[in-house]
Amino acid sequence: MEIKARFDHYNINVFDLKKSIKFYEDALGFKEVRRKEASDGSFILVYMGDNVTGFTLELTWLRDWDRAYNLGDNEQHLCVRVEGDYDEIRAFHKEMGCVCYENHDMGLYFINDPDGYWIEILPLRK
Repeated sequence: MEIKARFDHYNINVFDLKKSIKFYEDALGFKEVRRKEASDGSFILVYMGDNVTGFTLELTWLRDWDRAYNLGDNEQHLCVRVEGDYDEIRAFHKEMGCVCYENHDMGLYFINDPDGYWIEILPLRK
């Protein structure tokens, strides 16, 4: 059997939903494409999209979670490609204070979101 799967979304848990939404809007231009709220208010799921692909980033907020998330030693990251002047975008991210790692030899850098998740930033090659 040959299975043909397609990426749909990636989930991360966030402590401050409003702060996270603003970060992804400002830093990457993502927009909220849909939202699901539990009838009892115990969770909110916000799906952020790039308005180009169908892939979304699911931000999960849990009402009863009372502390920052411990991301541990599990080195994982999301990677995005950005359009436009790569150096100008990097300078903007530096102004935001969210650049956490740069590798000039490989031509890439990482930003981190309010919860400490790393996002690799690469230029869009057309």
